[in-house]
Amino acid sequence: MSNGTNQLVVDLELIRRLDKNGPRYTSYPTADRFAADFNAKSYAEWLVRRGADGMARPLSLYIHIPFCNTLCFYCACNKIITKDRSQSAEYVRYVIKEMAMQAALLGAKQVVEQLHFGGGTPTFMSDDEIRQLMAAIRQYFTLVEDGEYSIEIDPRKVSDATIALLGREGFNRISIGVQDFDAEVQRAVNRIQGEEETLRIIHAARANGFKSVSIDLIYGLPKQTLQGFGVTLDKVIAANPDRLSIYNYAHMPAVFKPQRRINEADLPSGQMKLDILSLAVNKLTSAGYVYIGMDHFAKPEDELAVAQRQGRLHRNFQGYSTHSDCDLVALGVSAIGKIGPTYSQNYREVEDYYKALDADQLPIMRGLVLDDDDLVRRAIIQALMCHFELTKASFDADYRIDFDRYFATELEELREYEREGLLEMPPQKIIVTPKGRMLIRNICMAFDKYLRTRTEHAGYSKVI
Repeated sequence: MSNGTNQLVVDLELIRRLDKNGPRYTSYPTADRFAADFNAKSYAEWLVRRGADGMARPLSLYIHIPFCNTLCFYCACNKIITKDRSQSAEYVRYVIKEMAMQAALLGAKQVVEQLHFGGGTPTFMSDDEIRQLMAAIRQYFTLVEDGEYSIEIDPRKVSDATIALLGREGFNRISIGVQDFDAEVQRAVNRIQGEEETLRIIHAARANGFKSVSIDLIYGLPKQTLQGFGVTLDKVIAANPDRLSIYNYAHMPAVFKPQRRINEADLPSGQMKLDILSLAVNKLTSAGYVYIGMDHFAKPEDELAVAQRQGRLHRNFQGYSTHSDCDLVALGVSAIGKIGPTYSQNYREVEDYYKALDADQLPIMRGLVLDDDDLVRRAIIQALMCHFELTKASFDADYRIDFDRYFATELEELREYEREGLLEMPPQKIIVTPKGRMLIRNICMAFDKYLRTRTEHAGYSKVI
């Protein structure tokens, strides 16, 4: 679909002027729209319906491991800070119980093409617990040989032996948190992590057959400077990861309590953040990385870059993916799943999660059944996020609408972005220009019917 996916223009003046709060669109509608009237009974009905309709899609399986033994002050994830290793042993038992309950409703040995362990710190689990969890997955599901099996790693908390174990258990993709190598920045966010231990894990992953290594960075952290982040970028590029994610730090201490430990006076200015972002884009593209979209870069030969060129790229709760047709079964506290036209989220607190499973109930806290309007808007946002363009006629045919008439209000809003040079809008297409790609969230927000009032934006982070 989209040609020239490595093209990207960073117009700092335009970004500064148009920057505003908005969703990241790992889902549409976003999770804050989920409601409590979608409960465990609702979810179970959709699991059964999925198996009965004869058109069950392959599965993506997500498992949330919430434990960390130290607190990173910037973190907005759902986590439990503890040094008590027995907590993960208990948690794994409950996750396996939830897995068995879901598998019973789905039907035996459903095919899993994609597996992701997130957190928290998944390797908080002992090697035995990892083996136990993987054995249960193979008991209840069928893992395909060429699947995409990934895990998030904190290099400070994992041994080479554990990386080797993960390789033997079938994991073939690894995501490594770095954030910034600058020692002063690390002290300011309470995450002390040396370059050598990070490189050690990358080398261990390569030695144990991992197909893809991804590194996560964050810009906008306290004490960050243009020079310091430039040094980090040079070190990361030298490490030669297949993928990179560079996230904007959203300072929201009213929402995320750990962020209250960050001294706001140490945060870089808005202009400095933009300069750091511009530097990152220039360094990465000069090093040959392709801008996939929404903070993500990949080597041209990486599966994500290939999928984008071929029009097969997809976006889900774990970010960009090559598996577009999967239902998502999510296990563990706070995990979000997608079955058919539904979303569901488990209880956020581990006590509530355990209580539901002790009562032999699925631990669903809330969810949503998408209506026809949600589905077409989700497809539009997916197309723009993944391919930077869409063809109206395909939506007319697939959703039985007249695109121009149905989205007359939205298209009028987009005219402003067209005048700014973010879009081209020939009669049958919407094409995001290289200048518009950094502001793709703004463009997608025009199609979000839940953001029709200015006050609705306040609960989201800044776009850049």
